[in-house]
Amino acid sequence: MTRVTVVNPNTSPELTDAIVAAAQRVCGPGVTVRGVQPSDGVPSVESHTEEAIAAVGVLDQVRRHQADTDAYVVACFGDTGVNAAREVATCPVVGMTEAALQTACLVAHRFVVVTLPARTVAHSDRVIRALGLEHRCRVVAVDVPVAELVGGSTHLLDAFAEAARTAMADDGAEAVVLGCAGLADLVGPLSEALGVPVVDGVAAAVGIAAGLVAMGLNTSRANTFAAVELP
Repeated sequence: MTRVTVVNPNTSPELTDAIVAAAQRVCGPGVTVRGVQPSDGVPSVESHTEEAIAAVGVLDQVRRHQADTDAYVVACFGDTGVNAAREVATCPVVGMTEAALQTACLVAHRFVVVTLPARTVAHSDRVIRALGLEHRCRVVAVDVPVAELVGGSTHLLDAFAEAARTAMADDGAEAVVLGCAGLADLVGPLSEALGVPVVDGVAAAVGIAAGLVAMGLNTSRANTFAAVELP
């Protein structure tokens, strides 16, 4: 049995529950998923300051769950604390943003990230640049707070569809990446409305994390992610 721990970097248990429910619907046989979040920190990650605070919470959760985890998924678009977590974790760590972007590359030549709120576009841009995907991807935003995802996101379908259609018309986008955890309930309706693949990063990350475990692959300790022990 492969045990995947999904770390929600914010302190909202409601969002954690929604993220885990979506992940469980797509995980294969022999994979279990559980969700955790910091007890102290920020209720959402919508700024660089909140991201810095949330990254500390990610590291704390990684340290707490080492004994009963085979892989971690960090469920925040922008991959909050992922690189630091890779230095601390004894097993693979997969960020939902990297996972979503790399999955989109397998199903489309050009694609669009639709994120929220507008000020977090920079967080998506950072990961896109790190992966060298600027020539294949554009980021647009629906300017609503993350708190609006508590209880579901289908009320945002029209706004997401409009943003995606504009990118499809202007930039030739052929697929959509949902740029926030907790948007999984938009996958089906948005794909049907647009007629293109829609990628949920948490689902993609859980699949990749389980695959890394199955292949016996862990983070390289040769240089960049050499192990670091927290005090």
